[in-house]
Amino acid sequence: MSAQAIYRIDRFNVPARALPAFMERVRQTQRTLDELPGCRQNLVLTQPDLAGEFNVMTVVEWSDETHLAAAKALIQQRYAEERFDPAAFMQGLGVKADLGLYRHA
Repeated sequence: MSAQAIYRIDRFNVPARALPAFMERVRQTQRTLDELPGCRQNLVLTQPDLAGEFNVMTVVEWSDETHLAAAKALIQQRYAEERFDPAAFMQGLGVKADLGLYRHA
């Protein structure tokens, strides 16, 4: 694996009524990621209410793919322990997600 930075950028369309519950979960994950090796920056951005919906974007910069893979494994393990299903959580709140990995062009 390359030592090139890799970015996990996720964009969410969140109904206004679901924003508090959604943000609580996002912040919980953000706190966990902030403590992990290789996490260079971890941003949560919001765009104001647009016709009853918020846009939320998370941008996490990892120093390399190895650290990203370790973080993903840790998060999946925690979700399994908590019996938390992110897809079901978002579906229940009416959240639409666009998730992706990016590198410098």
